[in-house]
Amino acid sequence: MGRPIRFVLNGAAHELPADTDPTLTVLNWLRYHRRLTGTKEGCAEGDCGACTVVVSDLADGVVRHRAVNACILFAPMLDGRAITTVEGLGREGALSPVQQAMVDTHASQCGFCTPGFVMSLEALRRAGGPTDADSLKDALAGNLCRCTGYGPILAAGQAMGATEGDDGALRAALAAIRPTEMLTLEHEGRRFFAPRSADELAGVLEANPGATVLAGGTDVGLWVTKQHRVLETIVSLNDCADLKAVDDLGGAIRIGAGTRYADAHPALAALHPEFGELLRRLGGLQVRNLGTVCGNIANGSPIGDMPPALIAAGATLVLRKGSARRELPLETFFLAYGKQDRAPGEFVEAVIVPKPAAGRIFKIAKLSKRFDQDISAVCLGLSVGLDGDRVTDARIAFGGMAATPKRAAACEAALIGQPWTAETVETAVARLGEDFAPITDMRASADYRLEAAKNLIRRAFRESTGAERLRDLAAVTHG
Repeated sequence: MGRPIRFVLNGAAHELPADTDPTLTVLNWLRYHRRLTGTKEGCAEGDCGACTVVVSDLADGVVRHRAVNACILFAPMLDGRAITTVEGLGREGALSPVQQAMVDTHASQCGFCTPGFVMSLEALRRAGGPTDADSLKDALAGNLCRCTGYGPILAAGQAMGATEGDDGALRAALAAIRPTEMLTLEHEGRRFFAPRSADELAGVLEANPGATVLAGGTDVGLWVTKQHRVLETIVSLNDCADLKAVDDLGGAIRIGAGTRYADAHPALAALHPEFGELLRRLGGLQVRNLGTVCGNIANGSPIGDMPPALIAAGATLVLRKGSARRELPLETFFLAYGKQDRAPGEFVEAVIVPKPAAGRIFKIAKLSKRFDQDISAVCLGLSVGLDGDRVTDARIAFGGMAATPKRAAACEAALIGQPWTAETVETAVARLGEDFAPITDMRASADYRLEAAKNLIRRAFRESTGAERLRDLAAVTHG
């Protein structure tokens, strides 16, 4: 038996026993074990935000607050952290600033989604984030309101005021429960490990090569809540502090396996604005506060947003098994649907992303039914080098077009050595049919995907030559 799960719940220290079910979701624990029913279940897949809670942790002496979805967060992932639910707001019968702002602006209609909105705004307020209209829309993109009451809710965000206090009491409470050793749990023969370092993680995975590796849980959580899978052994990398770094290597950045999207966002956006916009649309803030860049890669989904962009940038992957490491181009990691070049006991330790060279054309485009927080129908990453007006090299990758994220080899070959002109681009996009035979599914038809892929490359060309800007200017002038 291991030690208990220790955390802070609404300001008070709390423990769960070492035989806690490893895949007990925080949502179910709150509602059915603690009767804290203000946290609602809307979708059980991290889409609607009704279950939003604030999770806080201590890093380098600073308390950091994040809005997360309780429905896909496993209870052991609370270890060493604090969780605040809507019941934990306000004191002695008085409403919190966010709650009062929601009342004052008449921002609640049916009320089902209201606790989630309150907690998303509370996380933003505690973190001291901006509350201009655009920032609020980003912060609340992961919360859905069926009653379409977004206007008053945004007004509440602008009226809630700045954070108060310095988190001193919470800092002390978190320091008191700070873990020093690996968390191990066992429940009815199923086990959970949360190593404290990459070295410890490597050792646990060597001893348990068939384990499920848990990063953010934005996919693994759905395996439990939607597919009802029984996960025999889970190894979490969430507590490996040395896997959460983003390092500047000079000509590239190195993103550790534990780095969440939200934490990687500044560094990737600094590489190129297109990365920043892709991450902003990748999911709601709650998803970006849990999900990791490397977890998205390791999952190997053909419709994951990050791989096409990273492949276009020339990213390499660092894999580790025990003390042995190997690097490989990211595009070679994906072998077939659901199959990656990763041996039992081996894990993705980092991804290395080169900085785009000056003058290089670099474009990322995502097509989805919903602008925010939706899975791609087609996703493009394009990087083209020019010498004068002639193409020297090209890296074009798509998601949603094949069983894996894949480069468009025939299309690339038609570009290399040719002038960067509309005629060359037309010749190149005509060859996409040699590279891809997309499927029809609920997100798009095969014909749509192929035509959309062609159009995304055409648009990248027009934008790179200024034709798109000139067309828009003409529309404004003559409109």
